[in-house]
Amino acid sequence: MHWLHPWFLLLLPVVAIPFLLKSRHAQTYSWLQMVPADPFSDTANRLVKAATSLMLLCLILALAGPQGDSHQEQKVGKGAQSVFVIDRSVSMDHPFAGQSNGGHAAEIKSAAARRLITAFIDSRPDDMMGVVGFTNSALYGMKITTNRDGIHSAIQAATGPALNQTNIGAGITNAVTLFENIASTGSRAIVLLSDGAGKLSPRVKYQIQKQLTGKKLNLYWIVLREPDDISIFSDNVYEEERVPEAIALDRFFRSLKVKYKAFEADNATALESALREIDAKEKNVIQYAIVIPGHDYAQDLILLALVLGLGLVLVKHIRMY
Repeated sequence: MHWLHPWFLLLLPVVAIPFLLKSRHAQTYSWLQMVPADPFSDTANRLVKAATSLMLLCLILALAGPQGDSHQEQKVGKGAQSVFVIDRSVSMDHPFAGQSNGGHAAEIKSAAARRLITAFIDSRPDDMMGVVGFTNSALYGMKITTNRDGIHSAIQAATGPALNQTNIGAGITNAVTLFENIASTGSRAIVLLSDGAGKLSPRVKYQIQKQLTGKKLNLYWIVLREPDDISIFSDNVYEEERVPEAIALDRFFRSLKVKYKAFEADNATALESALREIDAKEKNVIQYAIVIPGHDYAQDLILLALVLGLGLVLVKHIRMY
């Protein structure tokens, strides 16, 4: 067992206070020999003082945070190590390109992404996941972990609005670094979710290519199309200097020595379909150690202090006539 806040143990002398204070009586007598002996009351008084001291002891120990020792357990399942790289530009708060509101408010892209990614996470209990957001730079969300509460919070943060910029290069490079600190197990994937591309400089392209080499990472890009956006699957022929940014980025991803697949989503249904396909592809045997935290004794101590406190209140209201 260990203590989270051991300095609270310096308050332990407070436990002796009930025995140092004298009891106050409702009656005073000029001659004590007139007072008959009352061993029952003396015993009850000592018990009240002991209960008060024990209550103070429980509260002090609870403040010190006693914790049982944690231990590791090996978990074997079927899933993947994956990182969601999520666009946080302000355009993510626009409806999908193919969204028809039909007189009702259309679901915006960031809200749909939050809802569907959360469902994706909940459907894969054995996965280890990380989160990276990006606008003009990468925004760290969560390391690759099995902590579902942490992953959900990171998704909530990564699907909020930010700046009107799309620096995909920073998001990808930051995501790759998250894989460097964990052992490889199962399949490994980066899922890029954006409604724009942005132009990558030769230096950033070289950095991405260098980082992905030998990592055995699968790369998925889900394009949440804006109205009037050109499809990345377009057959149109463009001059080299006039290639649309989204198509240029798709070509660059295809040139990398990784397994890559792109999707286009004009609505929430298409986004859900893309995530469903990724779910089917990224399921291999995965094995990792999880930390089981030790027992939190503070809760037990607080409960005991509450019971003692209620007992003392009850005793206080007992009157002998």
